[in-house]
Amino acid sequence: MILLANIVAIFRKELQGYFGSPWAYVVAGVFWLLSGAVFFLVLLGESGIIQEVLYNESLGLPLPPVDMPYVFLLRFLGVLGSITLFVMPLLSMGLYAEERKAHTLELLATSPLTNWTVAIGKLLGVVTFYITLLVPVIILEIITFNAAVPPLPPRVPLVAHFGLILLATAVLSLGMFISSLTSSSIIAALATFVLVIFLTALDMLSRRLEQPFQDAIAHLSLLKHYENLVQGICDSSSIVVFVSYIVLGIFLTAQSIEAFRFERS
Repeated sequence: MILLANIVAIFRKELQGYFGSPWAYVVAGVFWLLSGAVFFLVLLGESGIIQEVLYNESLGLPLPPVDMPYVFLLRFLGVLGSITLFVMPLLSMGLYAEERKAHTLELLATSPLTNWTVAIGKLLGVVTFYITLLVPVIILEIITFNAAVPPLPPRVPLVAHFGLILLATAVLSLGMFISSLTSSSIIAALATFVLVIFLTALDMLSRRLEQPFQDAIAHLSLLKHYENLVQGICDSSSIVVFVSYIVLGIFLTAQSIEAFRFERS
């Protein structure tokens, strides 16, 4: 119970810090602007789904029926995943870097709280802030899906958005570790960007390799497993990969702070 109370205390402190930070609102504004633009273009743009269906119907050709809600979900969340990968380093960069810069990391490192407790609390705080960013987007999706005939089964968007949150959490966890290594938020953000690009490019890099290395490297790709979940496929192996990245980030962060504590002792 004490451990849980400590995690909640760190979580509340971190979350309040985001809601009180002007930079967090700038990041939120950019995220909403990009998400809204993509939503409009995918649905109503000149090359959007509605225009595509109308054009095909105008040709008068016998075409198979199109599951518009499902196609929209795939396209929209596909791009939203890329936007998330771009925005997450901007949220994770200050998780520990700002503590180092303000010389408050020494207090955390020497406090009775365990490194795991602090790391989990911080991660939960930033993930919760990201989920609040998704709320307006999800409301738009609900309005769109309610107008669809036939309706989209609820399980599909639920699994897809669960995958989106797992993707964000994995990047935030790894970004948290990088943030613990430096006192510069900019360096932390850039390093996390590089890591994200590497992890998303693993699928393409694996195609240049031979078996069994090809499958092993491709299995580590974030986008490959994200695409599985976006399709509504609740693949346990994809969930395990995301959870592994999340735990790895927390573990490395805890070890980084432990090394910092050892240096100061």
